[in-house]
Amino acid sequence: MDRFHIRAARASDLHALPEIEVAAGRAFSALGMDLVAGDDPLGIDDLRAYLDDGRAWVVDADARPVGYLLVDVVDGCAHIEQVSVRPEYRGLRLGRALVDQAADWARGERLDGLTLTTYREVPWNGPYYESLGFVYVTPSPGLARIRSDEAAAGLDAWPRGCMRRAL
Repeated sequence: MDRFHIRAARASDLHALPEIEVAAGRAFSALGMDLVAGDDPLGIDDLRAYLDDGRAWVVDADARPVGYLLVDVVDGCAHIEQVSVRPEYRGLRLGRALVDQAADWARGERLDGLTLTTYREVPWNGPYYESLGFVYVTPSPGLARIRSDEAAAGLDAWPRGCMRRAL
């Protein structure tokens, strides 16, 4: 991690974040998950709300953002809304470092854990998060609402689940 630096997102980062998400999402096409690969990233106004609330972090490499993470608070946990890393930086543990940043933030906020929703069978989703200490859980009320929204968006065409990591 010596050449990488995690920091709070800044307004000057906002236009880079959708590009990172789109680049990272292209990997889903190789699995036949074109709906996911073509999903529109969050808009600048939505991203700005995360930034303004102190719930957005980026990882820099070569003085530019190459990954980012957004967090919501759902049912007393820090909920990872989005984490994306540019494909050319995969395998360098940057996603893990961003998740650890979210965990540090959650501890500071006195939250109980980290949660997320993910694809169970996609190697860089369910199995990856299991390697980071997340376990599948029955959805809490807030997670159930998130899952309902995901299903309405067509994301349940592939097996999904809710995960939690205690802090």
